[in-house]
Amino acid sequence: MSRRIALVAHPDRPDVLGSARLVTEQFEHCGIEVDARESNDSANGAELILVIGGDGTILRAAELGRVARVPILGINYGHMGFLSEADPDDLPEVVGQIRDKQWTVDSRMTIDVEVTRPDGSIERGWALNEASVEKDEHARMIEVSIGVDGRELSNFQVDTVVFSTATGSTAYNFSAGGPIVWPDVEALVLTPIAAHALFTRPLVVGPNSTLELHVQSENARIWCDGRRLINAPAGSTIRAIKGAHPVLLARLGQTPFSGRLVQKFRLPVKGWRVPGTAVS
Repeated sequence: MSRRIALVAHPDRPDVLGSARLVTEQFEHCGIEVDARESNDSANGAELILVIGGDGTILRAAELGRVARVPILGINYGHMGFLSEADPDDLPEVVGQIRDKQWTVDSRMTIDVEVTRPDGSIERGWALNEASVEKDEHARMIEVSIGVDGRELSNFQVDTVVFSTATGSTAYNFSAGGPIVWPDVEALVLTPIAAHALFTRPLVVGPNSTLELHVQSENARIWCDGRRLINAPAGSTIRAIKGAHPVLLARLGQTPFSGRLVQKFRLPVKGWRVPGTAVS
């Protein structure tokens, strides 16, 4: 049976497009078909989705891989590249590892969002990183009531409330002062941004809990991974739960998440472990 991978590349960068052409030639030389259509069914039957770009391009690829259950492997041409697995200089090695099927797969929890509007209409969405409930362009702030598992916790005015997964805890949630959550922890994080209240600390709940938010005044909008928009006018109820479909990320190395944090955030470490010593 012939092998096939799907290719998703940033469309506006010449260096990315050049790398995409190069890896396509290398894969075809190995007898591996490359599908760069980015249609809804392009991931069906593929063994891998190779992403050449930044985290935004990976989030675009997640829309293809989530339902098809195909793992995504990212080559970082962006700024942070927290979801990526390799850098541009690693491309030849990456091609060889894919050729030899030398990758493992992480299953990442997603978040499902349901918005019930005052007129009774319901709209649903999902996110790998976060769903951010924001004031719309005409509002100064939104007044919201938040709750967990059907019990109201607090009411306040706020600019934005972020519902985040563990994977997204290093993205918008982190910028807003929320906690970093290890990616193998199935949790939902609620982080208010610029809230006018005493109780505005982030909340971390388990995978069986439901986060709830009532938009009490002004109109809100919800951005799922910054890509998919849901309008939530005043009077809407927003519920967030563990997603029904995870996203699969392919991994090439064994670097622990702590090492990724140090590398991506360039954290100042002094090497508190002596090389060669055992961990007690």
